[in-house]
Amino acid sequence: MNGQQVNTLKGVGEKTGKLFEKLGVITIDDLLSYYPRAYDAYEDPVPIGQLREQAVMSVSAILPRQPDLLTFNRMRMVSAQIKDLTGSLQLAWYNMPYMRANLKSGVPYVFRGRVAKKRGRLVMEQPEVFTPESYEAVNHSMQPVYGQTRGLSNKTIVKAVRQALLARQMEREYMPAGLRRKYQLSEINYAVEHIHFPADQKELLFARKRLVFDEFFMFLVGVRRLKEHRGERHSDFVMVHSREADKLKERLPYALTRAQERTLQEVYRDMENGLVMNRLIQGDVGSGKTIIAILALLEAASNGYQGALMVPTEVLARQHFESITELFEAHGIEKQAVLVTGSMTAKEKRVAYGKITSHEADIIIGTHALIQEKVVYDKLALVITDEQHRFGVGQRELLSSKGEMPHVLVMSATPIPRTLAIILYGDLDISVIDELPAGRQSIKNCVVGQDYRPKAYAFIEKQIAAGYQAYVICPMVEASEMIEAENVLDYTKTLKKELPESIQIACLHGKMKPKEKNDIMERFAAGQIQVLVSTTVIEVGVNVPNATVMMIENAERFGLAQLHQLRGRVGRGKAQSYCIMVNGAGDQDTQKRLDILNKSNDGFYIASEDLKLRGPGDIFGVRQSGDLEFRLADIFTDANILKQVSEEVNRLLDDDPQLQKEENRELGRRIGQYLGSHYDKLNL
Repeated sequence: MNGQQVNTLKGVGEKTGKLFEKLGVITIDDLLSYYPRAYDAYEDPVPIGQLREQAVMSVSAILPRQPDLLTFNRMRMVSAQIKDLTGSLQLAWYNMPYMRANLKSGVPYVFRGRVAKKRGRLVMEQPEVFTPESYEAVNHSMQPVYGQTRGLSNKTIVKAVRQALLARQMEREYMPAGLRRKYQLSEINYAVEHIHFPADQKELLFARKRLVFDEFFMFLVGVRRLKEHRGERHSDFVMVHSREADKLKERLPYALTRAQERTLQEVYRDMENGLVMNRLIQGDVGSGKTIIAILALLEAASNGYQGALMVPTEVLARQHFESITELFEAHGIEKQAVLVTGSMTAKEKRVAYGKITSHEADIIIGTHALIQEKVVYDKLALVITDEQHRFGVGQRELLSSKGEMPHVLVMSATPIPRTLAIILYGDLDISVIDELPAGRQSIKNCVVGQDYRPKAYAFIEKQIAAGYQAYVICPMVEASEMIEAENVLDYTKTLKKELPESIQIACLHGKMKPKEKNDIMERFAAGQIQVLVSTTVIEVGVNVPNATVMMIENAERFGLAQLHQLRGRVGRGKAQSYCIMVNGAGDQDTQKRLDILNKSNDGFYIASEDLKLRGPGDIFGVRQSGDLEFRLADIFTDANILKQVSEEVNRLLDDDPQLQKEENRELGRRIGQYLGSHYDKLNL
């Protein structure tokens, strides 16, 4: 393994090392598994008449004369026009006055950039400039594009990765030869090198297939070990059905749907039958999973036990805590809930821990702070995790290890087709809430082009004037030199110019400190911020019934299931809600995909359609789903590999449970390393 620090590479000093650390890259191993997020494919230059709008293309030309240097609005622009027999193209470089001196008339160049149409003319802004020889060196190649952070350019990352590949210690092949032959998998060192620097798409897909196979393999071995570790275990917490939970259900201002009722009975049965419950509740956004969790927690508390609910963000933890406290007070239920979050003061934590240890608290609600060692429970009988894929299998098991084998209930709003859910959650029984409560208004959807933006801004302004709030989602945190996509930081500035000053606009992204993120989410939840410009960090984490507009920029860069998840942030109140998806690509195939969302609000239908539509080519356009613990694998694009791996893991472990056979020993060693890093502190 390559555990050497990344700042030992030439050209990566302490300062650059700290920037890499922001990306989670500390060692050479981390850098080698920091995979490109896209690839820039260099192709033959084309005649001007063949240029396509919104595409990155190359064109060969001789400048007829020296470019002009223009100044307007305190901005300097170098401008040139090139022509051939098929048409003319305007070239423009902003705030790069030196380009005028660099470009010579009568000299052949290759210009490469994104093509746009402005005032009826074809324009290429900020194009790269190559000599014919230098373009030939990169032509027909695929250059990696990495996720960046301010101060760390793509060029710097590429240089560091090239060095790391030369400096690395070669890995011993661990995948059994029979499996590699059966599925035509590349050798591991080849895969690591060519995922970063493939010569063409064929080479990229070959390398990627091996790495995806490995990711699924390690994960599913972990799930299988977890299942064996738990087995059919007898529970010390056998519940008697509680009259108090029934009374609360009867007094609710609404009746449970048939699907909720069925799921609740399955949960009660698991808690009463003498075996440890391990159950997943899958339910679309707004299907009413939370009330099932509350009734299950009350069932445990009424039996004299404690229950814990772990959620991914502090804001959501606080919202759950407040709603449970209000609900219990309103119905005279004398059970006490307590909140535990990372940002609480030392004194607040001491008080909360004291209530938990003394069993003054019956229900404990919090973030991953619930699994910190200082929390000592008294008869922890039920553990519920919300949006489980945000935690990973290891954290789920760690929380359940806090008690004497408590019942485990996992809730997820991520729509995953049942066939895949059975594989991914192999250690859990599955309940599906597949209907929405009566009276919920459907979200009105529209898929639009970039020219619709002024109308969208006017619509957002109108909704805010009516007292509502809006989200705007961008795929990136900040501008990238390589990827044409909207980013949160620049978009926030744009919106502040487009919307009246009286409208409070803020931005949110994953690179912010937790305290800053919480503060912004709380202010948005309280209505102090009207428009929140964010990355997908808001996919889970806050319930704002007052938000009625969700505008998603570059919708083509997200999977359908993830777009549906984002859309679920609105439509939580009584007012009509809207989702505006901006198709930045503008092509028909993308439009066809997005139209599925346009026509349906059913997450499970959308997930199954996503599964049908995805193919290997989608790794270039659709953002990875980010579910579970995968860096590269995508459960939709790679569904067939997932199914194959599931069969092979079961076959291998049935035949050689301890991986003792000669051909499996190296794999056993590698799995041990994986389980050690992913299931820290667990005796698996």
